[in-house]
Amino acid sequence: MFQSFFPKPKLFFLSFTIWALVCVIGWYAKVQDLGSILSLGSLFGVHFPEALAEGADAAAQAAFKSAQDTAFDIWLYQYMAACYAIFIGSWVIYGGQKWAKWSVVGSGLIVFITWFQVQVSVMINEWYGSFYDLIQKALSAPNSITIDEYFTQLFTFAGIAFVFISVAVLNSFFVSHYVFRWRTAMNNYYASKWQQVRHIEGASQRIQEDTMRFASIVETLGVRFLDSMMTLLAFLPVLWGLSSYVKELPFIGEVPQALVFIAILWSIVGTTLLAVAGIRLPGLEFKNQRVEAAYRKELVYGEDHADRAEPIKLAELFTNVRKNYFNLYANYLYFNIVRYGYLQAGVLVPLIALGPSIVAGALTLGIFQRISNAFNQVEGSFQFLVNSWTTIVELLSIYKRLKAFEAAIDNQPLPTEDQNFIETQP
Repeated sequence: MFQSFFPKPKLFFLSFTIWALVCVIGWYAKVQDLGSILSLGSLFGVHFPEALAEGADAAAQAAFKSAQDTAFDIWLYQYMAACYAIFIGSWVIYGGQKWAKWSVVGSGLIVFITWFQVQVSVMINEWYGSFYDLIQKALSAPNSITIDEYFTQLFTFAGIAFVFISVAVLNSFFVSHYVFRWRTAMNNYYASKWQQVRHIEGASQRIQEDTMRFASIVETLGVRFLDSMMTLLAFLPVLWGLSSYVKELPFIGEVPQALVFIAILWSIVGTTLLAVAGIRLPGLEFKNQRVEAAYRKELVYGEDHADRAEPIKLAELFTNVRKNYFNLYANYLYFNIVRYGYLQAGVLVPLIALGPSIVAGALTLGIFQRISNAFNQVEGSFQFLVNSWTTIVELLSIYKRLKAFEAAIDNQPLPTEDQNFIETQP
């Protein structure tokens, strides 16, 4: 599943994790302070500004902040590009695998785009603050802002949204090709071992369909996981800073960094509830694929052999399909009760947490919007398992089926469930 596409997959993913941690820790520990010395922004006339003079007016402060943000962003992108170039270059040279250009370079590009999209989300969160503060100012004092100021804010959002949409569309196009290359690598590998795996129930389906679904789901879950981690890195400091506006929580009282505390606590509760409620689903999904494959295979044999696919046999196989589906539906019933109940209750959690601060008038509308958006981003990142549980269940069932292929190829005993479904060719 992985060796056909990635060079030395265990070492590859382990080295990526370690390298990512080193780069992130290095940035926050020291590297971000070296921008004024090492940044290439000076080549384009962008320098880190000197300290802001005391008593500067609002326009000067805004200009200073804009110049500082631009210089900081250039240095950050320069650092990220260097980190990616070192990791990808090393693996392309060291890996020496047929699909390395797609698996290594492609994976690096997907990770970079995911990080970029998170940065755009941070920019949108900042826009929320300034835009809704402008709205509050206009509503509280008529004609205190001009129509030009209002539309300038809208055009700013349109520009950010255009970049986000363009990158998302191009990324979706690239990911489609990436997934198909991964499927091709698995397909070619399993097809070359056909004589060793042909006796396994549903062998044709496992090569034709399961390889495609496995590559697609792993890529989707991988991107979601990376997005969750990067969103945490980007928004947790934002939520940490915004927690200064929330001094106490209802029913609890004063809590340091209250918003971060609530986001973590609520996410742990949801993950635990969903894990308990859905613990039987992976096994049921796997069994469902088995009974479906047995029924489909009998029908295929019936196309070429008159003694196969008899009504009594088909009725027996379809009864197994029906029983498993009804069992699956019953389990998903209480799973979805827990899942949707938790997600809907989550809408109220930040509003409840902000209750005392809202009543005390400690928040502006802009700050409220920034807190609400940042809280949702952090909460959503912590809820990766909650939001992905049904997809993980499907992936686990496919993984079990493909592991039987690898067991046969490596001359190892098949899983018990597959031993019971081996059929003799007619």
